[in-house]
Amino acid sequence: QVHLVESGGGLVQAGGSLRLSCAASGRTFSRYGMGWFRQAPGKEREFVATINWSGSSKDYANSVKGRFTISRDNAKNTVYLQMNSLKPEDTAVYYCATSKYATVVVTQYEYDYWGQGTQVTVSS
Repeated sequence: QVHLVESGGGLVQAGGSLRLSCAASGRTFSRYGMGWFRQAPGKEREFVATINWSGSSKDYANSVKGRFTISRDNAKNTVYLQMNSLKPEDTAVYYCATSKYATVVVTQYEYDYWGQGTQVTVSS
């Protein structure tokens, strides 16, 4: 059984930064792509960022390109999401997930294990 635990969420003012972490256990972490998704109140869960098994390939939602950076440390079984220049519209519960594949994956249905989520609130 794969277990994912997110941390690093909180309340921040617009323009500020946060770094989310997601610690994984129960699977050979370095073999699989990872992703971050978010869900705002009353909205569908949406893709934010994805990274392949080695960290050499990444992809981002247009809404976060240039502001967010995904990275991973396979020695620590951890994936990160550095979020800069935060906006109120970034407010959401952020989830990390592990995909079924080694490559970058933007479709949430290709992810088979999910964390419990961490709240990010950006005040204006």
